[in-house]
Amino acid sequence: MSSEIQPATNAVGLTKKDYSGSASTLCVGCGHDLISNHVISACYQSGIHPFQLAKMSGIGCSSKIPAYFISKSFSFNSMHGRMAPVTTGAKICNSDLTMLGISGDGDTASIGIGGFIHLIRRNLPVCYIVANNGVYGLTKGQFSSTADKGAKQKGGAHNPFETIDLCTLALELGCTFVARSFSGDAKQLVPLIQAALKHKGTAFIDVFSPCIAFNNHDGSTKSYNYIKAHDTVLQELGYFAPQQEILADYNEGTKELIDLPDGSKILLNKIDSRLHNLHNRIDAMKVLTEARHNGEILTGLFYIDETQPSLIDTLSLTEKPLSFLTEADLKPTTVQFQNVMSRFS
Repeated sequence: MSSEIQPATNAVGLTKKDYSGSASTLCVGCGHDLISNHVISACYQSGIHPFQLAKMSGIGCSSKIPAYFISKSFSFNSMHGRMAPVTTGAKICNSDLTMLGISGDGDTASIGIGGFIHLIRRNLPVCYIVANNGVYGLTKGQFSSTADKGAKQKGGAHNPFETIDLCTLALELGCTFVARSFSGDAKQLVPLIQAALKHKGTAFIDVFSPCIAFNNHDGSTKSYNYIKAHDTVLQELGYFAPQQEILADYNEGTKELIDLPDGSKILLNKIDSRLHNLHNRIDAMKVLTEARHNGEILTGLFYIDETQPSLIDTLSLTEKPLSFLTEADLKPTTVQFQNVMSRFS
């Protein structure tokens, strides 16, 4: 009998190694690699089978991330700024798939902003992660539209334009799950990703992910040092699958338990004095706006609404995914055809 210790498996019988991807080609120290690690942890711990996951991306350093985790899942690398519409089409064709969209600040807030806006207003079921570093890393570090006004470029230039705050924009558009985190904060980000993957609508997470090559210097507001110095954590988070007993060691403070559609739960331990109602969109926008004007970076879950219909509900799609419908499924009977035609008589 072998004494070799077998690796631990999750709820679907897979090891954490089964969720790995290709070796990263990103710069050593890039915050994006941390996001890959957190996605692996979140999917493994949640028991999401790779065959039920679709990784979607656009173009940019951020859109290379899906290559570095869960190589056994479905994957589609679309055109620059087109991750949102392609993800919409894929989810409508096969609503059984869990959609995980990885984008960047340029891919989402510049060339892809139109698709981002319409994906949110439709409440497409997708975990939408933006790896936000404030620069275009593939084209040598120009400011992106999420760079803060007055931020300093590596070459010394300062950004003259106002930033696009993606969390505030998402709230304004009616997003039903809005959060922000830091790539270096696994304790906060992993539970957020787990909860986002279980949310029935659009779950948006803005992740500050420093660019080690072009945006990690003094004067940058997206550097490791700046984010650590200005990060104000609203909550410590815990995620619990339906079969788990809720036992957690949290600091004293106000706690809130949020139920998700599949029976899983998010446990929030609010540790900041500016507590707000997570189900009040206006409160969330106010807290974010005030923090930005005060030079703070708020991280945590800002808003969640599980009551709104998703795009799948709104379109009244068939229970059987469209991509699996046969000719027999699609062909109306004589009576059905006559009923349709009678409406035009």
